[in-house]
Amino acid sequence: MKHYRLLVSVAAVLAFVVVVVGAFVRLSDAGLGCPDWPGCYGKLTPSAAAPQIARAVNEQGGTFGPVSLPKAWKEMGHRYLAGTLGLLILAIALIAWRRRRELGQSPWLASAIVLVVALQGALGMWTVTLLLKPAIVTGHLIGGMTTLALLTWLALAQRRYVEAPDARRLRGPAVLGLAVLAVQIVLGGWVSTNYAALACPDLPLCHGQLVPPMDFRDAFHVIRDLGMSADGQLLPLQALVAIHWTHRMFALVAATVLGWAAWRALRVAALRPLGILVALALALQISLGVANVLLDLPLALAAAHNAGAALLLVSVIVLNFFAFRGAAPRLRRS
Repeated sequence: MKHYRLLVSVAAVLAFVVVVVGAFVRLSDAGLGCPDWPGCYGKLTPSAAAPQIARAVNEQGGTFGPVSLPKAWKEMGHRYLAGTLGLLILAIALIAWRRRRELGQSPWLASAIVLVVALQGALGMWTVTLLLKPAIVTGHLIGGMTTLALLTWLALAQRRYVEAPDARRLRGPAVLGLAVLAVQIVLGGWVSTNYAALACPDLPLCHGQLVPPMDFRDAFHVIRDLGMSADGQLLPLQALVAIHWTHRMFALVAATVLGWAAWRALRVAALRPLGILVALALALQISLGVANVLLDLPLALAAAHNAGAALLLVSVIVLNFFAFRGAAPRLRRS
């Protein structure tokens, strides 16, 4: 069904947009632009809530606090996009069940995506109502990336491809690459949600040292408030350094494993374009990470780094898809 295929493809693209816009909202400190959920001060739009927003701005002493009309629009814009994506995914699941014989595929993947999105909606609500707790915000990021990955797989499954038995040799590298990338994305999310991106302001060292003083106990204590340690004290700089340093060190592991997976793909003629895709996405992501540190985390580059992570995830998901299907990314003529 062409319409179903188009619907799934649109949902996958929209999921990518939602992930990037969500990162932009977080990085621009607009996550509490509307401190309730799902509306904005109980209204459908920030414009309708303008009096309440103006009162909040006055109480916080200006627009530099968490609430302002522009921040409210950023927050609600993300919610509108996420809501649209949720409706698309629900429609996809319903069609997958009703037309499962025509489609010739199991509807369970589409149903699983609905469950992920339901959890993602709850995490989005808790992100606001629990005042940006790092564990909740990181979980929200993981949910968004998981939705993107599953929709990418579902979109790929809607087309026909030529057989490529040699592609199965890449199952090990592809799975390992995906596992390592997943860990790195979680670590990156933990850096972002704890605002630790500039905790190490120099490269390749951190505060001029290979192993600077660090506080891992507070850094990776999951149940705590934003900017606070587990015992309610201000989170020390050494904890932020530990978060950033861990993400940076594991990036070396991720780059090595993903580079190896790309190299293995380049050795399989049918999957050579995918090897190039993974390699380019990896090089772009590393470059963006370095640029963010050297240029003191400009908003556009920080958002681009999140987009790069999503793009790298998509490329690795595509590699896994063809490796496990034993197929090549060329459409079979009907």
